[in-house]
Amino acid sequence: MKIQKAAEDYLETMLMLKEKNGYIRSVDIAQHLGVTKPSVTYSTKRLRESGYIKMDKDGLITLTDKGMEIANRIYTRHKVLTHFFMKLGVSEAIAREDACKVEHDLSPETFEAISKLDRKS
Repeated sequence: MKIQKAAEDYLETMLMLKEKNGYIRSVDIAQHLGVTKPSVTYSTKRLRESGYIKMDKDGLITLTDKGMEIANRIYTRHKVLTHFFMKLGVSEAIAREDACKVEHDLSPETFEAISKLDRKS
């Protein structure tokens, strides 16, 4: 399943907002990602057309099974990498920032190796 990094960021953010607030709104996505509302409108339209999300008549967003699969994968990577970097002695803020930078590009093999090492310590 090939998807752009920006779309992965949007889906991950949506999952995080759902866990935090119990709902997903475009305005919250814009605030979280530091982008404009028109950017969110454009991106959510593309995600909806691709079958990753649904929007109700009130504008509330729901991840589809397809969208949830990607969001869970990226969010899991983010959490594991953040934890791993912190165990290396990196501050939490930098660990989160660095996890965001590598979570999309890390190969499954390398991520699995980091996960195993992280679980052992």
